Amino acid sequence: MKKFLEVAGFLLALFGAAGVVRELTDGSFRLLGVTRYLTENVGFLEGRELFANIVIAVLGVVLMIVSDRVPKPS
Repeated sequence: MKKFLEVAGFLLALFGAAGVVRELTDGSFRLLGVTRYLTENVGFLEGRELFANIVIAVLGVVLMIVSDRVPKPS
């Protein structure tokens, strides 16, 4: 479970950071737009793509921190 949380947290942080870079460069890096599908297809996130990507990156970092607190199986 610990390894799963670490990998999921890393991927979320990576995708969030890539989304932030993509939004700040006005979509120049299309391959970095993994979270584009989430931010463009959810109605209430329209116009708030940068904020949504920052939240995704922060959630990934939080998940990696939480994974350190999960006890290792014996």
